[in-house]
Amino acid sequence: ATPASTSPRRPATMTQPRPDEFKPPPECPVFEPSREEFADPFAFINKIRPIAEKSGICKVRPPPDWQPPFACDVDRLHFTPRIQRLNELEAQTRVKLNFLDKIAKFWELQGCTLKIPHVERKILDLYHLNKLVADEGGFDTVCQDRRWTKIAMKMGFAPGKAVGSHLRGHYERILYPYHLFQTGSSLLCVQKPMLAQNTSDKEYKSHDLVQRQNALAGDSCPPSRRAKRMKMEPEGPELNFTQQTDELQKEVPIQVKQEPVETKLTAETDKSRSRYKKPPPVDLYVCLICGSGSDEDRLLLCDGCDDSYHTFCLIPPLHDVPKGDWRCPKCLSQECGKPQDAFGFEQAQRDYSLRAFGEMADSFKSDYFNMPVHMVPTELVEKEFWRLVSTIEEDVTVEYGADIASKEFGSGFPIKNGRFKVGPGDEKYLNCGWNLNNMAMMTPSVLTHVTADICGMTLPWLYVGMCFSSFCWHIEDHWSYSINYLHWGEPKTWYGAPGFAAVQLEAVMKRLAPELFESQPDLLHQLVTIMNPNTLMEHGVPIYRTNQCAGEFVITFPRAYHSGFNQGFNFAEAVNFCTLDWMPLGRQCVDHYRLLNRYCVFSHDEMVCNMATKADCLDVVLASAVHKDMAVMIREERELREKVRKMGVVQCEQAEYDLLQDDERQCLKCRTTCYLSALTCPCRSGLQVCLHHALDLCSCPISSYTLRYRFTLDDLYPMMNAVKQRAESYDGWACRVTEVLEAKLDKKRSVAMFRSLLEESESNLFPDNDLLRHLRLITQDAEKCCSVAQQLLNGKRQTRFRSGGGKSQNQLTVEEMRSFVRQLYNLPCSLPQAPLLKELLNRIEDFQQHSEKVLNEEVSVDSVPEIQGLLDISFQFDVSLPELPLLRERLEQARWLQAVRQAEEGADTSSSGRGLSLDVMRKLIDQGVGLSPHPVLEKAMACLQELLTISELWEDKARALLKDRPPHTLEELSSAVREVEGIPAYLPNGLILLDTVNKAKEWLQEAEALQQGGRMPVLDLLTEMVQRGRAIPIQLDPLERLEGLVNEVQAWKELAAKTFLMKNSPYTLLEVLCPRCEVGGASLKRKAKKAKESPLHGKKKAAKLESLSDVDKALSESKDSASAMATLGEVRLKELESLSTLRAANESKLLPAADCSDVKVCVCQKPPMGAMLQCELCRDAFHSVCVRGPAEAKPAHAWLCPLCQRSEKPPLEKILPLLASLQRIRVRVPEGDALRYLIERTVSWQRRARQVSTRWGDPDVQYLTSNALHSPAAAVSPSQEWSRSSAAQTVFYTEQRCIPLQGLSAELEELMVEGLLLQVSLPETQQLYRVLLNGMTSPTGNGHGNTSPREPGDKSKLLNSQGKNKDERKVKHRVEWEGMPAGARERLLKPRRKKARMSREKRCERRPASASPTGLSDLSQSDDSEEDMIVCPAERCLQPEGDEVFWVQCDGSCNQWFHMACVGVSAELAEKEDYVCVSCAIKDARPRK
Repeated sequence: ATPASTSPRRPATMTQPRPDEFKPPPECPVFEPSREEFADPFAFINKIRPIAEKSGICKVRPPPDWQPPFACDVDRLHFTPRIQRLNELEAQTRVKLNFLDKIAKFWELQGCTLKIPHVERKILDLYHLNKLVADEGGFDTVCQDRRWTKIAMKMGFAPGKAVGSHLRGHYERILYPYHLFQTGSSLLCVQKPMLAQNTSDKEYKSHDLVQRQNALAGDSCPPSRRAKRMKMEPEGPELNFTQQTDELQKEVPIQVKQEPVETKLTAETDKSRSRYKKPPPVDLYVCLICGSGSDEDRLLLCDGCDDSYHTFCLIPPLHDVPKGDWRCPKCLSQECGKPQDAFGFEQAQRDYSLRAFGEMADSFKSDYFNMPVHMVPTELVEKEFWRLVSTIEEDVTVEYGADIASKEFGSGFPIKNGRFKVGPGDEKYLNCGWNLNNMAMMTPSVLTHVTADICGMTLPWLYVGMCFSSFCWHIEDHWSYSINYLHWGEPKTWYGAPGFAAVQLEAVMKRLAPELFESQPDLLHQLVTIMNPNTLMEHGVPIYRTNQCAGEFVITFPRAYHSGFNQGFNFAEAVNFCTLDWMPLGRQCVDHYRLLNRYCVFSHDEMVCNMATKADCLDVVLASAVHKDMAVMIREERELREKVRKMGVVQCEQAEYDLLQDDERQCLKCRTTCYLSALTCPCRSGLQVCLHHALDLCSCPISSYTLRYRFTLDDLYPMMNAVKQRAESYDGWACRVTEVLEAKLDKKRSVAMFRSLLEESESNLFPDNDLLRHLRLITQDAEKCCSVAQQLLNGKRQTRFRSGGGKSQNQLTVEEMRSFVRQLYNLPCSLPQAPLLKELLNRIEDFQQHSEKVLNEEVSVDSVPEIQGLLDISFQFDVSLPELPLLRERLEQARWLQAVRQAEEGADTSSSGRGLSLDVMRKLIDQGVGLSPHPVLEKAMACLQELLTISELWEDKARALLKDRPPHTLEELSSAVREVEGIPAYLPNGLILLDTVNKAKEWLQEAEALQQGGRMPVLDLLTEMVQRGRAIPIQLDPLERLEGLVNEVQAWKELAAKTFLMKNSPYTLLEVLCPRCEVGGASLKRKAKKAKESPLHGKKKAAKLESLSDVDKALSESKDSASAMATLGEVRLKELESLSTLRAANESKLLPAADCSDVKVCVCQKPPMGAMLQCELCRDAFHSVCVRGPAEAKPAHAWLCPLCQRSEKPPLEKILPLLASLQRIRVRVPEGDALRYLIERTVSWQRRARQVSTRWGDPDVQYLTSNALHSPAAAVSPSQEWSRSSAAQTVFYTEQRCIPLQGLSAELEELMVEGLLLQVSLPETQQLYRVLLNGMTSPTGNGHGNTSPREPGDKSKLLNSQGKNKDERKVKHRVEWEGMPAGARERLLKPRRKKARMSREKRCERRPASASPTGLSDLSQSDDSEEDMIVCPAERCLQPEGDEVFWVQCDGSCNQWFHMACVGVSAELAEKEDYVCVSCAIKDARPRK
């Protein structure tokens, strides 16, 4: 046979959810042993047994490197599989099919064909309908009480569609006649042909049954037999479920063999089988019901017994003559009453090789699911399997190669001396315990002592599966263990129930399918019946599942029912094994088999006796188990032998039962394998019964029975004693263990006693059985309890879950601690920590009471110490206290309130005294948000939040006020400050705003004082005020005016720098204008001291005018111009003094007697060499190549070195406007004071120079000068002697003439030096230089020094002529200047400035300024400038500053401008009257107007 099914179903259809869809049970345990655990299979199975036996089955995944080779001879393996029709496997489905077979057979014998109708598009479940009607009291009761609608609802039909009437019609048409037949109603009328006895038939006919049964006629066909489970006649027709299309009913086709039939009986009786003879004698054929021979055309003849019946006399009546065979009611009863054969699997007609079976299996699965086999999900296969086994509409047939003997074809595991030759790397699998050929017969397995080889139990069986092939619910023989290994292929799905649920599972199946168990009580031992796990689970049976993949083991435990199916083509191997813990169950199983009359696979008593004969080599634990089992066996045997002796059995003889085959020594009644004893009778040779069934042997007197025994009781006791002696050491230990475990109260032993018992078991190698595990578990629990109790007492319990600084997450609660204390007292051992822990528990309870009292009080700051004290105490208790979180919350609440109070108090006492800061408030609020709610906290939080909101509002507003542009006025910010000061909080921006307002007020006060004061402000002070004013973000009105003044001063300084400073000059303007504090080499340090040019602020110290920074500081700190002038005068003296020293030093080092090689001159600090230039000011010598370019001509005026030539030396007429413009600005700067001093110094020097020039007419002076300049000794200065030396005497010479110093008077030398020091270009300077250089000779002299001095009158005349025209030029210049517009004045001044700039550029080309070629210049040239009008010519000028500077012009001939304060004229007087200065008044000798 080949697998057959209906047309393959599409996966999309199968994946549609259905209400009755299979729901997978929970997964069973899965174990993954390590290599060490996997080494001993029995030890590992014993270890996992407490867990795995709760689910009945478990899965074991070997280590990844455990991969035994497949050793089965594939080419040699041939087998004949079993045929499995899936819907015949399920118990409830098979019951329905059996019922339908009976109905079909009933109607077949009636000559009709069964048709299964459809109702509401669903096939009608006739079995369910029949059962519901029977449960409701039968057809008549249901009709009378009108319960058909109720029945329809129970069958799942919706109410209100008249389904009940349809069900009634179907029941009455199909099932009711069968019901009447079963109750015998159709046989009541069968009697001898006596007319007087036909009253009942008539009464029955009055019920009009013919009309109620009219629906039965129609298309019919011969029935067929499903699965050939009932013996049929060879020519009998097969059952056929045909299909008929109708509005109310439809039939489902079931694959059968059909024969053509007619729908009705025709009138031509000769075409049908005759039911009567022709011509029949009338008196021979009469109806057995009515006794009449009338209506011969309606008279039927039974095909079984040839009895005749009228069609209308039958119950139910027939309106037509049946087509085909017909049986009378008597034959029908006899035929239907035959017992059914036991259900079993058929063997296929084909022999398969492994390859052929695999091809068939893969083809079936891929065709069925319409996809490759490896792509079909296991969940889909599982749901489809359980759908198929529960339906009667589809027949799917598969084949299963089960129970293939490995002894014949070879195991899948390699074995010693087998056909399969293993490689060197696979030899370890030959002796491996997980090799199923070794497991059953290993030493820990008691099956080792079974002498016979039991195929499938001690020898593995092979299983070759295909998709849907299944193994039904069963338990292993003798309730043993089983282990299954899947070598390769697709998964195998398992279902299992634990051993303790075996009775429950059997009861559920018997309750749900009682018909099967009535005919086959040991049905579950036949492996032919399954039941949906969901159905079992609905009735309370625990079911577990797993998918066994290739390379995995599945272990079933004793009396654990299991079943399953294959997902596809695979190859598995299984074997049984038994451990010593199985032995009590094994004896219990034999007793259970005796009740079921089921044969035993082996004799349990024989196995026990075999182990007893080997007592000396038995394991001590196994010996103890054998001793216990043997004691039960001997006691039972003694009682049975005593019982049969009392019954009268006196004959006995010994029999060697172990030499007989098992089937030769079975009990005639219960089929138990006899070993210790049996009863025989001479009348039944070769048969025997066990002592339990002594009365079931035969009918002979019991005294004729013979008791055949294997051992006498006297033989059994020594065997048991030998085992006992072997087990005594273990039993004594076990007794002591039992004693200490069962000790109570004061008799409890210490933990040390338990440890000693464990050590004894280890030293004696006692096996790891339940007692030892229990002892070990108790000892471990006691030690753990002891450790935990000690840690609880110490308050230092440490676990892996402990978090840093906190309590352990798995601490005991107080209730758990109470339970723990009770557990300590309930332990079978005594612990010294128990009373101490009890005392600790009392303290914890006191702590809880105190905590509850504190928690019931209001939150207050004063409760912090008390709560903290409770928390400190709690650290002594290593338990989970529910009060601790509440106490911590309360402590946090109280500390928060305390923090708020401390913050408020600290803010009040702080230096600012402004209150809480925003950060503190936010921090407090954030802390308060995380706290548990409380009214006190909520109130404080509300106040803080309100204050924070207001504070943040004004803080942001203050920030905005400070950043707004243009800035706000002082009045606006002052108003905001008043608002901010009213907020009791520390606002940084508010304080900044307040500080800004205060600074603004102070600045305005300073600015007002500066404007109202009589003194001119100093630039540094003014700059500092401008900088401070700019930094104040407030609108300050005076700031713009002060900035203007500063800008004007800076512009003036830039103009002055352009006027004085040379291009790329290293000197500052102040350095140029001030007298030098350091002259000569000391001035080289100027750059280092230039950084000190900025004014210094701080405490005033005594002025030390040693550097320019000191001078700058002194000028900046001077109160008025007079003190500044005094300071500069002091510096002037130092300058002259230091310069005099320097000149003397330079002159001395250039003496001819000096060693030139040691002299360091010039800027290069090298000895003099070649052409040299000598500075007229410092008198030092310089190499011409170092200080002058090759293109420069020899100087025509006094040559100054680069250190002495400090500026452009502008003429005086360019300097005076600078001073005038500075006086208009009305701001004091050090450069301005220095410029004023320079001008005064220049004017003073000019006056001295004029005085000297006036004295040229004095004979004494003339003689002195002439002698000084032209005497032989003074003709050449000492420094010029080396210039006249011959080339042989010296290596250098001067290119220009220098003023001879020999014999020169100190007055003239000082006058010349100071003239050269002036940073102003004056004609007098050049004139004096020429005079001193050339002496009194005339310009036309012969150049030999013998020139005659100029007449004194010539000089005086020149001066007088200049003085005479002075007033005229000034008056003319004043008139022209005043009448000229301002723009024209500026245009006139521009050429001068341009000319001055051009002259500076020429000087930058290192050409020294030449003296005027015209001798003494006109000293009055400076009077032609505008500055002559603004320099007060008063003899004692007061130099007024600030608001006191008012001017008045002389209305006389000089037209000069005077300070009103200097000449004593008020503003009113100057406006009303003309002013004439004293000089003009004396000169003109005219009265004042």
